[in-house]
Parts: sequence; structure tokens; C-alpha cells
Amino acid sequence: MQKLHRSHDYVEVLGLKTFYIKAGDGYPIVLCHGGSPGTCSSVNWKLNIDPLAAAGFAVYAFDQPGFGLTDNPKDYSLDFRFVHARAFIDLMKIERYHVMGNSMGAYLAARLALEDARAQRLVLVSSNTLAPKGSLESQAKSKKHAEELRAYAPSFENMLKMTQGTLYRQDLVTEELVRERYEMSTGKNYDAQLARPNAAKSKSLDEQLPHLKAKTLILWGRNDHGTSLDQAVLLFQKIPQSELHIFDQCAHWVQWDHAARFNALVTDFLKAGA
Repeated sequence: MQKLHRSHDYVEVLGLKTFYIKAGDGYPIVLCHGGSPGTCSSVNWKLNIDPLAAAGFAVYAFDQPGFGLTDNPKDYSLDFRFVHARAFIDLMKIERYHVMGNSMGAYLAARLALEDARAQRLVLVSSNTLAPKGSLESQAKSKKHAEELRAYAPSFENMLKMTQGTLYRQDLVTEELVRERYEMSTGKNYDAQLARPNAAKSKSLDEQLPHLKAKTLILWGRNDHGTSLDQAVLLFQKIPQSELHIFDQCAHWVQWDHAARFNALVTDFLKAGA
């Protein structure tokens, strides 16, 4: 079996020292992690980077400004994180690529698919940020979840509780995962967490989603604490050429709770566009 090429490095993007992982040598896929405390490329996509690379993709997973090992920005808005993501892709000299985003990262992925002609197929995973608001019950659920995330203060115990809510499969909530995510929620990343609520609001993509030209795969967990199934269906109805897969016994990180099936679905979907 051929040895999988994998590396990690730093590159300067818009003046920020930016960490990224590169694995595989095939068709490029760019991964955008979520926005909850302790998220970053190495945590969010830990169970997906190598399988996708082994399936024949060149996987690029980078830490967004104010997350993981990437510097904190002066501008904490989601709009700036989009500009940074596009600049990272420019710097990597990627000519055409697929793009996948989880949670808040799905907003970045969808916006890349809308505004960057190089973006081909799109994968969206459990995104309250991108999806329509849904019913009053869904909105209350989303608001409660957002308040819980904002109230997070770094400690191993608090991160254990948060990660138990992120995943349905509690056997995956290991000390190693909780500790890694906790460490990624401290120091300059906690400073960034406190600064983000005061940043300028990003523009809504609601009116643009029906004009998406990229074929889109939507993946959702039935047992997600932060987003509701009606939001998944509304997002599916809004995006042409889309397909929706809902997993039972699955919470917010579909890519963890059902990693093997997730990786197979994403691989099949992206390769169908080759």
C-alpha cells in the first residue's frame, strides 16, 4: 500500500501566521472547521483527513483566525474569516477544488461556492449559522445553544460537558479528545472567543443560496443539541441540486459520530463530479 503523504506547516495569510494540514495528492478539497470553543482543523477533522486523502483527494485543512494555532486577527468577523479562507486558497495556488464546512464553517464553504469560480462541489455539515431559522421551537433551541457556547470558560470539566453535547457517541468522548479541545480553547483562543460577539455581523446568504451552482451534499444529525431537523430540510429546499442525509443517533459532529459512513458518502459524492 502506498504511503500517504501528510504534512503540517505555517504560512502567512493576510499578515497572520496560519496553521494548516495537507494530506494526499489528488483532487483538492478544502475543509472549514466550526466556530465553537476548542475547534480547529486537527480536532474537527481528525477522523476524516487521512481517509479522504487515502480516497484520492489532496486535503487542505486550515485553522481560521482566532482558532487553533493560527494568529488572532484584528477583525473577528465571519466576513474577515471568509476573506482569509479565500486568501489561503490563493496562496496554496489551488486552481479548482471541492469545499466542505462544519457548523459555522459551512457558512464559509457556501460563500466560497457562491463567490469563487474555482469551487466545484460543496459539502455542508450541521450548520445553524447557514440554515434558515426554522420554527419558533428551533429558534429557541439555537439561541440556548449559542448562549451556552458564549458562556464557556476554559476548564477540563467545562470542555468535557461541552464535548458530551457535541457527540452522540459517548465512547468517543475520550480524555485525549477533551484535553486537546480544552487546550485549543485557552489563551489567545479564549481572548478571540470573548472578542467575537462584538464583531460586525456577517451578511446573510439566504437570498443567494437558491442561486448556488455547485452540487451540494448536506449532512445532519437527528440528535443535534444546537440545530433542528426542520432547519436541515429548509436548507435542502433552498439549495438546488442538493441532497440531504440525516443520521439517527448522531449529534453535531456527524464527521465524528458516523465517521466511516460520513467519509464514504463524501468520497462518493465528490468523485461523482470528477
